[in-house]
Amino acid sequence: MSRSVPPFLGIVMLDTRFPRPIGDIGNPDTFARAGIAVRYRRVANASPTRVVIEADIALNTPFVEAMQALADEGAGLISTSCGFLAAQQSLFARAVSVPVISSSLLQCAHLSQPGIVTFNAASLTPPVLDGAAVPNGTPIEGLEPGCELHRRILANDTTLDLVQAEHNVVQAAKRLVERHPGLQNLVLECTNMPPYRAAVKKATGLPVHDIETLLLRTWHLSNPKFIT
Repeated sequence: MSRSVPPFLGIVMLDTRFPRPIGDIGNPDTFARAGIAVRYRRVANASPTRVVIEADIALNTPFVEAMQALADEGAGLISTSCGFLAAQQSLFARAVSVPVISSSLLQCAHLSQPGIVTFNAASLTPPVLDGAAVPNGTPIEGLEPGCELHRRILANDTTLDLVQAEHNVVQAAKRLVERHPGLQNLVLECTNMPPYRAAVKKATGLPVHDIETLLLRTWHLSNPKFIT
C-alpha cells in the first residue's frame, strides 16, 4: 500500500454512547491536538457490560475483523477503546500486519514499581493481566462500584458528571498510593481516564501513564516522519 498519504491511528470502539471529553480515546480531538489523524470502527453490540463484566469471547471475531479493515485502509497503528481487551493482545497482534496496542496495561512491564488504577477491579483477571505481561504482584485499585464514572459507563448512559468522574478516579489513585507507598508509577487501565491524568498526578505526585500517553509514544516511534 502506498504511503504517499500519511497513515492514521485506527481505533476499534465498543458500541457506546456515553460522553467522551478531550483526552478520552473516543474523542478525535484527543489526537488532533497531537497532529495525528484518527479513524474509528465501532463493533456492534460490544457493550461495556459484555466486554468488561462478561468478557464475552464471541466478540473476538468482530474485533479482529474491525482491525483488519482498519489495517487494509492504511492504519499505521491500531488500538481499542477498552483496557480489558489486553486479554486478546496476542490474538489481535497476529491478525494484522501493523502494531496493535490493545490496552494501556501493556506498559506496566516496562515501568518501575507500577500500580494500576482500573475501571473495575474484579474484571482485571489473570487472562487480562497475563495478556499484557503485567508483572506478578502489581498493585491494583478499582473505582468504587456504583460511583459516577463506573455507573454511567456500565449503563452506557448519555450523561456524565465530569467533575464527579474526576473525583472518582483521583480517589481510587489516592487509595492505591496510600496502600502501597513504594509505588513509582501509576497506570490508568481505563481508556476513559486520561482526561483526569493531570488531576491524578497532582493528587499523588507520581508519573501517570495511560492509553493516550502510550499511543502517542508508540505512534512517534513507529511513524517518525509524520511527527508534527
